[in-house]
Amino acid sequence: MKRINWAIQAIFFYLFTLVIATIPRSQFIRIGKKTGIFLFNILHSRRAIAIDNISRALPFMKRHPSWSGEFETAEEIAMATFMNLGISIVEVCRLYHGKGDILIDSIEVTGRENLLLAREKHKGIIFVGGHCGNWEMMSLSFKKLFDENVWAIVRQQNNPYLNAVVDKMRMSYGNKVIYKNAALRPILGVLKNDGVIGMLVDQAVFEDNGTLIEFLGRKAWANKAPAIIAHKTGVPLVPVFMYRSEIGHVLEIHPEYALCGARNEDGIGRDIQLLSRYLEDFVCAHPADWYWVHRRWKRAGETI
Repeated sequence: MKRINWAIQAIFFYLFTLVIATIPRSQFIRIGKKTGIFLFNILHSRRAIAIDNISRALPFMKRHPSWSGEFETAEEIAMATFMNLGISIVEVCRLYHGKGDILIDSIEVTGRENLLLAREKHKGIIFVGGHCGNWEMMSLSFKKLFDENVWAIVRQQNNPYLNAVVDKMRMSYGNKVIYKNAALRPILGVLKNDGVIGMLVDQAVFEDNGTLIEFLGRKAWANKAPAIIAHKTGVPLVPVFMYRSEIGHVLEIHPEYALCGARNEDGIGRDIQLLSRYLEDFVCAHPADWYWVHRRWKRAGETI
């Protein structure tokens, strides 16, 4: 019975994405915003998480040099976040069904030279980013924009049929996937062959896999894997982010992050703290483009 339910879920998901992909390009921004507003109104717990996260971070953000000044309240940012998510859903459906070339072609790239400099080392690259803007589009765009196949670190779906559908869609633009469980060996194999890894490192991890940092004024657990792998292999760590602009999307490629040099726990912690500053700056500059609806600060000594 479970397999039948799994199959039905996968079929429904595929048909849903297919229907959404047929929305005319002239309408998908409007439909995406309405989808986001609908999700804002029905996903009560997620809305509450987002507003609580933003409320606690807002005083810090308003003091930050990168603060956009675009919003006054947590509720405004939360609504804009959900509308951006709604638009992203429509865009990703188009991408997954082979209708995304015009979206990718409209991406404005800043820092292209930073990618070229990192490539000159021939040690592979780890793109370090977060759930910012349309992160799925960011991952899928690298083949068309830079002729780079990216290996994305993803969570395997519990439903194997749904997992197969999602993986096929994710790999439609030349990407590959590595599942989070037991990911280290495949990652090292890709880097050994001068490949490119994409890691979104803005979600809370367990203490065994993380280090405690300050993020938006509060303690948070952060994944220390990027720094550990970089110390081990010499792979360049290149922060990348995407945000939505008035005419499309902007992809920011930062210069390679320079490791602090110390390979002990304190040194790894310092590297991860400094890497987190890139995301912190991004969120303050583009507060509606970050995925506020997850519990980023859980298990860090505060109530959630």
